[in-house]
Amino acid sequence: MSEFRLYLNLVRKNPVYLAGLVIVSLFVVVGLIAPYILTRPGDAWGLTYNVSRRFMPPSLEHPFGTDEYGRDLFNRVLLGTRFSLVIGVGVVALSLAIGIPVGLVAGYVGGRAGTALMRVTDMFLAFPPLLLAIALAATFGRGLSNTILALSLSWWPWYSRLVYLQVSSVRNLPYVDAARVIGISEVRIMFRHVLPNSLTPVITQATLDIGSAILEASALSFLGVGVPPPTPEWGLLVSSGWQLISKAWWISFFPGLAIVVTVLGFNLLGDAVKELMDPRLRNILSMRRV
Repeated sequence: MSEFRLYLNLVRKNPVYLAGLVIVSLFVVVGLIAPYILTRPGDAWGLTYNVSRRFMPPSLEHPFGTDEYGRDLFNRVLLGTRFSLVIGVGVVALSLAIGIPVGLVAGYVGGRAGTALMRVTDMFLAFPPLLLAIALAATFGRGLSNTILALSLSWWPWYSRLVYLQVSSVRNLPYVDAARVIGISEVRIMFRHVLPNSLTPVITQATLDIGSAILEASALSFLGVGVPPPTPEWGLLVSSGWQLISKAWWISFFPGLAIVVTVLGFNLLGDAVKELMDPRLRNILSMRRV
């Protein structure tokens, strides 16, 4: 039995991890196909208004009710899945693209260059990530790309520090010294031997951080410095209805529920990835294959 099947069986046997996998899989699928399954595209994109349908409660015709402009909330939450997917993946990908090279060079080269890179990293780490993201987002202006950039610039130092610690512990291991002895270049050793063996905790953290990125992007939109209206981003939808909570609770409730379930799914999946990448578990899997 392959290692992948053993991993899959472990996930199947743990209902909590399975729930996380199902939630994340559903989130990704819906995010990819959302624009093509909308029943009311005009409502979803915020292009139509119907005063006669304002504040309609959840029903068969409108499962999540309607908002203050008479727009179907189900379609807006559905389309918001794509924006949340783009933000979550975009923030983590850009943070990794910045943080991994910085941490890799600092950890492998060391010396004054490595120390200087880590001091720059520590300068960013001195600020709480969300507060730094709010300040950057307010400076850049509202927009999807600016939101991703602001969050990425506040998150990359954490990946940089994580990679730095891993590389520092790997660079002097016997197999790295053996690679130097046989004449392999330092650049090849760094990317071919050191980096791949330093990425396990990074992958685990990245899985968890997709959900956190979605949550923080929603916070930026709620505070008015994230994605601008009428974009159906979940945090913006929550923001549009919180003052009407006593009159139309559903406007904030369903987008908020989507945020909670999605973040929970990524946290559960992240815990599963962390356990599956545990070296002790890898040894057990290896023994089973023998």
